[in-house]
Amino acid sequence: MAKKPSGLRFQPSGGTRATPIPVGKKQLLTIERLANDGRGIAFLDGRTWFVSGALPGEQVEARVLGARSQVVEARGERVLRASAERRVEPCAHARTCGGCSVQHMPHGDQLALKQRMLSEQLQRLANLQPEVWAAPLVGPEFAYRRRARIAVRWDVKAKHLDVGFRAAASQEIVAIADCAVLVQPLQPILQQLPAVLRSLDKPQAIGHVELFNGSASALLVRHTAALSEADLARLQAFCVAQAAQLWLHGIGEPQPFEPAHTLGYRLDSWGLQLAYRPGDFVQVNAPVNEAMVAQALDWLAPQAHERVLDLFCGLGNFALPLARQVREVVAVEGVQTMVERATQNAQSNGLSNVHFFQADLSNPLAEADWAQGGFAAVLLDPPRDGALQAVKQVAALGAERVLYVSCNPTTLARDSGELLAQGYRLERAGILDMFPQTAHVEAMALFVRQ
Repeated sequence: MAKKPSGLRFQPSGGTRATPIPVGKKQLLTIERLANDGRGIAFLDGRTWFVSGALPGEQVEARVLGARSQVVEARGERVLRASAERRVEPCAHARTCGGCSVQHMPHGDQLALKQRMLSEQLQRLANLQPEVWAAPLVGPEFAYRRRARIAVRWDVKAKHLDVGFRAAASQEIVAIADCAVLVQPLQPILQQLPAVLRSLDKPQAIGHVELFNGSASALLVRHTAALSEADLARLQAFCVAQAAQLWLHGIGEPQPFEPAHTLGYRLDSWGLQLAYRPGDFVQVNAPVNEAMVAQALDWLAPQAHERVLDLFCGLGNFALPLARQVREVVAVEGVQTMVERATQNAQSNGLSNVHFFQADLSNPLAEADWAQGGFAAVLLDPPRDGALQAVKQVAALGAERVLYVSCNPTTLARDSGELLAQGYRLERAGILDMFPQTAHVEAMALFVRQ
């Protein structure tokens, strides 16, 4: 029997559903302002558009990369009316490579964007501003990056090895003959690398490649299958010609092809040499790293009689310079291999007043043996998720001064609120331009107990 019509008509509870926007669609937009990540913001038909490569006041043709609800992500592909602030990107690959997102902005505008981002996060999340804003800590605008990861992918159909950097908002690989932000010693390696990788008997065994520069240049080859003797000989000959070390990463930890080879970098102001291995965290910008350490010690003002705590100490980037100036440094890191490496760095530099320990820094600290006796000052340089559990305990450790180095303004602002609740005031803060040509913000903040 046919069902009788009920006479009722049903509509989605949310009202009229917006027409979906297909990926790849082109749209003319007028950019009104900048987002904190450097993308332009436009408003159209009730939606907010975030457009990479666009500046306020510009009219652009943008291609949709993705859309959800009332938010559309897009890439500016053609500028119809340019801002007076726009500059021609110094790198020919800037609009396709995913590495440098704000090359179209003058460097001064990049710094202003990062400063605004830090200020807004402190205000929004902690209702806080520093008593003094420090000038941005800057280094070279280009040719600063001493470490880079090169994407490699074997195209089965074409039987061809793609080598380069990931494209913006894509898994596609952009072939790049030179990189404007890479340090000069690594440029010839980058230029000639695709040819040597494609000459291998089994190029499909290459997972990715990394380049390093410090006390030596190095090429790390991550391989997913054993390499033949002939392929190893080709890679080694290439590295010898480039005056670089060859490192291999198959099963287990990366290993040098020549057992005697080591990697390291110098902190010349303190006469220090720090050894590391591929996979260890090392700041990519050597000039800004050294200036950052100097500024940290200047702000923290450690005294010769003091005992200082360094949390998330890594290889000893801050702990070893601190040990040159104070009675004792206690340095704590979550990864045991880094603790061992840092201990070796202290020994090789003749420092006996710095002691490294492994600990889970999300757990209570005050009861640890190394924490007994307290500290005059604490320095911390946590990862992106911040150090909330650690900062909750710094007052209990007796610290009068806390120097916080951050790679994420959001978690810095959150943790600042906790320090404020413990009776500290934000005396000074400023940005560190560790990654020019990107919107990535690093910052430093000094807290002093009331």
